[in-house]
Amino acid sequence: MIDRYSLPEMAAVWSEEHKLAVWKEVETLVIEAWAELGVIQSEVAEALRSAPEVDPVEWKEREKITNHDVAAFVDLLAGSIESGGEWVHFGLTSSDVLDTANGVLLRDAADLLLGRLETLFDIVRNKSLEHRDTPMIGRTHGIWAEPTSFGLKLANWAFEIERDYRRMSAARDAVAVGKISGAVGTYAHTPPSVEAFVCDRLEIGIEPASSQITHRDRQAEFLNAIALTGSSLERFATEIRHLQRSEVGEVRESFGAGQKGSSAMPHKRNPIASENITGISRLLRGYASVGMENVALWHERDISHSAAERVALPDATGLLDFALARMARLVDGLVVDTDRMAENLEATHGLVYSQAVLLALAERGHSRDAAYRIVQNSAMATWDKGGTLRDRLSADPECDLTEEELEDCFSTARFLRNTDVVFDRLEALTL
Repeated sequence: MIDRYSLPEMAAVWSEEHKLAVWKEVETLVIEAWAELGVIQSEVAEALRSAPEVDPVEWKEREKITNHDVAAFVDLLAGSIESGGEWVHFGLTSSDVLDTANGVLLRDAADLLLGRLETLFDIVRNKSLEHRDTPMIGRTHGIWAEPTSFGLKLANWAFEIERDYRRMSAARDAVAVGKISGAVGTYAHTPPSVEAFVCDRLEIGIEPASSQITHRDRQAEFLNAIALTGSSLERFATEIRHLQRSEVGEVRESFGAGQKGSSAMPHKRNPIASENITGISRLLRGYASVGMENVALWHERDISHSAAERVALPDATGLLDFALARMARLVDGLVVDTDRMAENLEATHGLVYSQAVLLALAERGHSRDAAYRIVQNSAMATWDKGGTLRDRLSADPECDLTEEELEDCFSTARFLRNTDVVFDRLEALTL
């Protein structure tokens, strides 16, 4: 993780100091499990529990000699107690420590992400309910379609965030596992009771059939949940970017006092947060690909996954953490120009109400194709020559709707009359 995109809580999870502290906790719990079994004296466990944390600087210096990070750690940890150091790492392989500790780190990282999703959900839902009756143009293919409301647009964001939360919660449970089963997962040198003791106290699950490692489909699931959440954020950000375009101007990111939108053009107010989130989401999808590649390892384990996940796991969690926090601030401070939304609806010259007229003509007894052609002819003339769709239909002898019927067709309320069902569902939705 680079500092620019790192927030303190997530950075602390992946710091070397914290990682080594969790490694020490795993090793200590194993010693305590052996002591509980009566294999070693409890004084050894007590000494290790009170021993100082391994210093990251000393650890790196020792690794220059061992060329093995866990072996260097074990050397320093064993040497930190006066007697009983020979029991440190007894019956373990490196992955027992690494993967069990990673289960803790990934759980804690996931919990931070779930908290961010809860915050974003609350902000989006509240903003949606605030604007449930704020009419605006709905667009398909980037072209005017039919009236919708800004609240309805935000409501479908909120439901997507809820799905992201559920996926992340499931992935959190999938990665929050450990294993203390030895070199190839046979429990040859440590009984299953040691594993149960350690994982129970760490409050993580147990890999039910490990090899030398916990299996990487778990991390792939987690990274895919991260990537999907990032893709949701990109969808929201892309919408904001389009709505902020000068020609549209319906919403815009907040702009702080003293902020500069461009180093060259003083008039600029750019959607920088949305664009930043869009870029981050591209990285997150890349990390999901890394997670998939890490699933297929040789036999009981190789280390082709090791270098990749040392980068992918802290970076992916850190980037999503940053993006979620930024999106929450963006939506919370979003400037919604309801007057511009109304002006843009008016600027469609009534074209966005065309389907209502089509259906009214069908109800009158016209064939669907005939009704379509009547409305389309007036609509194309409105596009090409100006005027309004309603005036052209009123003047068209083939359109036999009354003025009162036409009036009803060109009502925004007609298009939003059934949307309460969505907001009722949203108000009932909880994480």
